[in-house]
Amino acid sequence: MELTLRQIGTGSVPSPTLEGGAWRRPKGDILEGMVPSHVSSQYLAPAAFVDSDDARVVAWSRHVCGDEPDETRRAVRLYYAVRDDITYTPYADFRSPETYRASACLARGGGFCVAKAALLAAGARAAGIAARLGFGDVRNHLCTPRLRALMGGDVFYYHGYTEFSLGGRWVKATPAFDRALCDRFGVRPLEFDGRADSLFHPYDASGRRHMEYVGERSPRADVPVAEIMATFERAYPGLMSEGATIPVKRFRDEAERL
Repeated sequence: MELTLRQIGTGSVPSPTLEGGAWRRPKGDILEGMVPSHVSSQYLAPAAFVDSDDARVVAWSRHVCGDEPDETRRAVRLYYAVRDDITYTPYADFRSPETYRASACLARGGGFCVAKAALLAAGARAAGIAARLGFGDVRNHLCTPRLRALMGGDVFYYHGYTEFSLGGRWVKATPAFDRALCDRFGVRPLEFDGRADSLFHPYDASGRRHMEYVGERSPRADVPVAEIMATFERAYPGLMSEGATIPVKRFRDEAERL
């Protein structure tokens, strides 16, 4: 992502508006006319944490999508921008609502799976693509010793991903692990073509067990922050206490030492 936050700035950017029950961008916006006409407005509308009307999110989405008229190719562009330009970290202040907000994730340039999924959904909605959040519980077999100790195990509750409405159906996309992190772990980064679901592989490139989906939760229009916080407080007291003190890129360094 060559466009920096300084270039995006915090200037006024036209925001979408709700007209007659369908989501429409303001007159003159470059993305006007790209909005599907028969999609539930809740998956196109900005939300508290999928804040697709934030000026920085709108400018970033516009920059990534450019003048691409095809919604599937716009979704693919956004996916790779979030996957690789936003550093993945499982260490954050999980007691702060800003940890879960799309615009805050963009401003930090890093975040955990839920924040990255929220940013991808926000960028999609800003580009006229209906998007929602999916959540599952996964067992991560390549967890670092430090993270495993803080979590007290290897099950990640509320692992977040994004679902796009493309071609008349919902397509899953998982932008969590950036390419640099995958290289250090020795796993293949997840690709996304806008047609097939992009979910974690059960095995890594060396045949080791990687990710195992152990539960699935209902998709949401916005991040269920209160639910996630309550679950994390109960399941991960160590991570909740210490996560905010650990630098964003520390997890990448830990992975390199495995």
